[in-house]
Amino acid sequence: MSSPAEDKECGVCTRRITSEAVFTAECSHSFHLGCIFDKNSNTSPLSLCPLCYTNWNHLPFYKKPNSDSNVFHTNVYHPLELYYDDDDPFLEASIRESLEFSDDDDDPFLEASMPEPLEFYDDDPLLEPSSASIVVVGGGLLQKVSVEAIPERHAISASEPVSLFTVLLKLKAPPLSADAVSSQRAPIGLVTVLDVSGSMSWNKLSLVKRAVHFVINNLGPYDRLSIVSFSSQARRICRLTRMTDTGRYDAKLAVDSLYASGGTDIVQGLKKGSQVLEERRYENPVTSIIFLSDGNDTCNGGGGGSYFRQNSNFGNGPPEYLNLLPRSIYPGEGGGGPEDMERIPVHSFGFGSDHDSVTMHAISDASGGTFSFIESYEMVQDAFASCIGGLPSVVTQELRLTLRSASDGGEIESIPSGRYASEITDQGSKGTVHVGNLYADEEKEFLINLSIPALPNSEETERKTSILDIVCSYRDVVSKEMVEIESELVEIKRLKAVLPSDMTVNLEVDRQRNRLHAAESIAEAQKMAETGDLLAARTLLAKGRTVILGSASAQAGDVFGTWLEEDMMETERRMGSAQLYQREGRAFALSGMSSHGTQRATTRGKKVAGAGLVENFSCVAALQSAPAFGFDPYSTPSMANMVFKSQQLSKTDDTTTTKEK
Repeated sequence: MSSPAEDKECGVCTRRITSEAVFTAECSHSFHLGCIFDKNSNTSPLSLCPLCYTNWNHLPFYKKPNSDSNVFHTNVYHPLELYYDDDDPFLEASIRESLEFSDDDDDPFLEASMPEPLEFYDDDPLLEPSSASIVVVGGGLLQKVSVEAIPERHAISASEPVSLFTVLLKLKAPPLSADAVSSQRAPIGLVTVLDVSGSMSWNKLSLVKRAVHFVINNLGPYDRLSIVSFSSQARRICRLTRMTDTGRYDAKLAVDSLYASGGTDIVQGLKKGSQVLEERRYENPVTSIIFLSDGNDTCNGGGGGSYFRQNSNFGNGPPEYLNLLPRSIYPGEGGGGPEDMERIPVHSFGFGSDHDSVTMHAISDASGGTFSFIESYEMVQDAFASCIGGLPSVVTQELRLTLRSASDGGEIESIPSGRYASEITDQGSKGTVHVGNLYADEEKEFLINLSIPALPNSEETERKTSILDIVCSYRDVVSKEMVEIESELVEIKRLKAVLPSDMTVNLEVDRQRNRLHAAESIAEAQKMAETGDLLAARTLLAKGRTVILGSASAQAGDVFGTWLEEDMMETERRMGSAQLYQREGRAFALSGMSSHGTQRATTRGKKVAGAGLVENFSCVAALQSAPAFGFDPYSTPSMANMVFKSQQLSKTDDTTTTKEK
């Protein structure tokens, strides 16, 4: 599909807009990028639309030429056209000489227009932190992960076996210090894979550029960023570059060179993004891909969002063309266990109502990332802000829980761990949960279901029995050393006579059962909706809400139960009709499944993860007593702070626009 821009004329030179760098302003008018620069000063972009006279607040970045250069006067109507004149190397060389580039400084415009290297071994070297910059906290480089175990009841009968007894494991990552610097966290290697197909034209691409600028501004000199764009073909427009002042400038310049045209080849876009990371010379401790698209794959026979409805074999998996993706981001069936290979987490962002949410969720789910649904185009910057608020705050890696039954004859029956891989071995005596990375202050909670045998000598009035042994191991991102925490044995009382008060279930355990019930209900309802049975899907969600509202924790006023009930109600509402489900219900349900499965915040519909929370989480108690005020159980302070920063920046921009008008 051709871009609308290809049939438009530049508002300055009136020539047809084709395959040149294009600037699309907030007013939706498009211009050749070079044409909006003042032909007298050659360095200052126009700030007023020459067609509708709207003030522009978001202007492109451009390298300043030497003061004595007159190369821009070669063509005052479209000076940057020479950048894309591949047939004239002399002109291209003269432009390079006129700009103030150092020998090792790559020009992103030239990189975008010149043939790509066959291999991407050109990434910036890592910046090693100095030992003086690492702050010692409490005798170590970082505080340790806290591990807490809570039995569902404090006592059970000594003479009766219990076939299903639940222990709640609570993990909480250490915080970053208030004056944290880049060297106190894991530097990230980030690749943004951006859809620039024809459907992304006009204001949509302008908003995405603004959002990527925000990402660039909020990465540090230890972090590295690469930018890949894709339409009918994919292209790396910025190599993996450290975000120094120069690196940020070059990255913004590359972003502003993007224009919308062509079809949508999701496979090629993600292949290129993974190639950047797989062929790099240096590896950041934390690596991720941010993937944004507003449409369906038009180049690989993709069925799009209606894939399952087109196939009677629902449940056999996502579209076949995903098997064309690298195994590092989509292992497919038989991809091996969690240690079989290193995965590259893909955090997918479905943009608008026409994106392929089934495919994007499948990619994120397989790679270990998250899937977000950006319903309103204006939300894209806040959605990106929430994501990068978490990624640079990783404080622990490779976290694993090792569990052992501590009672004779007792067994681990099940570990409903959501999206985190778990396994039970040694005839139920051992269990493992692979959690991976934790953001600063992030919490994860897991239920461990055990069977507990009767005591051989149950005549004693009271005694304590050990039921579970827990070891938590992970890599500290600062010291890069493995840390092992052995928790105290989980014990319960064994009584000869059990009173009714002893049968009361712990409310925190009940709360997590509600979370699992909500997640399972949404997943099952989504399957029903895909087959067209929307009535059954809504009925299932309504019954699930009733169960949660009737639970002990909800009856006790637990805000988490109220939040789950409201979440399921919104999912149910968006399954009101086939058209509504196709437009927004599917993406909303899948983003909810991603969030609950990972216990990590995602943007869902009109709700940005972390939005509405105060900057420093100082009002958490107030939030928990008033869900409407902004309760978000999966967001971390770092995520909320970054969203707050994005929203404040947007308010400032809006205020400036209003005053100028």
